[in-house]
Amino acid sequence: MSNDHHSSLLDAVRGQPKQVWITAFAAVIAFMGIGLVDPILLSIAEGLHASPSQVTLLFSSYLGVQVVAMLGTSAAAARFGAKRTVLAGLSLIVLATALCTVAGSIEELVGLRAVWGLGNAFFIATALAVIVGAATGGQAGAILLYEAALGLGLSVGPLLGALLGSISWRGPFLGTAVLMACALVLCAGFLTSDAHERRPRIGVLDPLRALRHGGLLRTSLGSACYTAAFFAVLAWSPFVLEYGAIAIGLIFFGWGVCVAVAGVVLAPRLAARLGERGATIVSVLGYAVLMLLMAVPSKPLLVVAIIVSGLVSGLLNTLFTGTAMSISGAPRPVASAGYNFCRWLGGAAAATLVGHVAAWLGFPQSPYLVAAALCLVAACLLGIRARGTDPHTVPAGAVFVGDSA
Repeated sequence: MSNDHHSSLLDAVRGQPKQVWITAFAAVIAFMGIGLVDPILLSIAEGLHASPSQVTLLFSSYLGVQVVAMLGTSAAAARFGAKRTVLAGLSLIVLATALCTVAGSIEELVGLRAVWGLGNAFFIATALAVIVGAATGGQAGAILLYEAALGLGLSVGPLLGALLGSISWRGPFLGTAVLMACALVLCAGFLTSDAHERRPRIGVLDPLRALRHGGLLRTSLGSACYTAAFFAVLAWSPFVLEYGAIAIGLIFFGWGVCVAVAGVVLAPRLAARLGERGATIVSVLGYAVLMLLMAVPSKPLLVVAIIVSGLVSGLLNTLFTGTAMSISGAPRPVASAGYNFCRWLGGAAAATLVGHVAAWLGFPQSPYLVAAALCLVAACLLGIRARGTDPHTVPAGAVFVGDSA
């Protein structure tokens, strides 16, 4: 988005119809799911007698299923309509989160998180299209509202997880189930049915075919490397800090606020100054520096670096996707689905391996060193010049299918 599109969040929210607000509310709750379990990882490990490597599977199962499902949800929304796709996703999330509250083993919890990831894929693949289609004031304001919902969900998730998790590790799952059930009822009642609208057909393999474009492939692989580093911070930091649920929740609340501010306000300005690719390279190198700082065995330094990393993550979430949307000639929904497939595959792999990396290399901070190396790889991939100019705006579709962090 250009600076002209970012006049103010107030301009984006004035006079919006009910279905925009309802979808945005549901989006906040959906995005909360990413960081919700962060403050209670230690409590879950203790309560279910699980190892850190087993507990981090709560991220990898959630993301892994979401990654694969993303290839099909765009096709499903094109075939069955946005409302039915949204309701199917919300129903799966309600079911999974409710059952999480009675899970008796880490294996059950990991399986239910996979169902949650499937529901999230159906929902977030469609939510932006609903908001853009129903919003007043143009696409740019609708996307700004969506970005605000994303940031609010990322910041509130850890805080809610901390508050309810201080009572029981089952509390955050119950709270999410209740909130998602409310969103499901509201969406069922107020979203406009689009069952009879004509929609373009999207094949399941179309997103993978889009990755034949060299520029899009390099950008997607670079984003996968960055996202792996992102989840090294999100999934592993609670085990390094060893703080209580409230402290972890407050730290990641500050992190989430930084993600929201940077994604909405700072990313377009940096893109205007350096160009999309240039701004992304600078930001991912900055993230590598933060990863190196996190590898220093100092908990106060780690806390500061986590919060500051939220600013860089906010930049990269928007800039990487903006680069992906502008670099190839594929339709935006198709290019975005292929890009997000690679992106979240990196996150799923990191969440699975982060505990093993610490065990293999023999010290708790080692995943951050691997994350720094991955950021350097991402910068190198982005540094390979493709034909064409480097736009100095982030496209209006910068946050699109599955862009939830």
